[in-house]
Amino acid sequence: MQETRQNKIARLLQKELAEIFQSQTRQTHGMLVSVTRVRISPDLSICTAYLSIFPPEKAGEIMENIRKNEKTIRYDLGKRVRNQLRIIPELRFFQDDSLDYIEHIDKLLKE
Repeated sequence: MQETRQNKIARLLQKELAEIFQSQTRQTHGMLVSVTRVRISPDLSICTAYLSIFPPEKAGEIMENIRKNEKTIRYDLGKRVRNQLRIIPELRFFQDDSLDYIEHIDKLLKE
């Protein structure tokens, strides 16, 4: 039963975080930040979001900027989901490099 609630909340947070990043990166051309996966702790207090960043060369700079602005992102998220959640979870962001890993494996297999 608890897993179903966690999955519903994770999907909700993934959708809302994606919209927040889309609206923020709309101002800067040539950058794309997508939320590939969201995991939430069983007590719903910690949200771990995995981000895919394009172009990958600027990923470090963008991740640093996102981590500096975690509180404002959480505030924006809270305004969006205040009717669905009582407590807004603490946000943690990690870079999802699974696509880079897949490309690397494909390149190795072609050689």
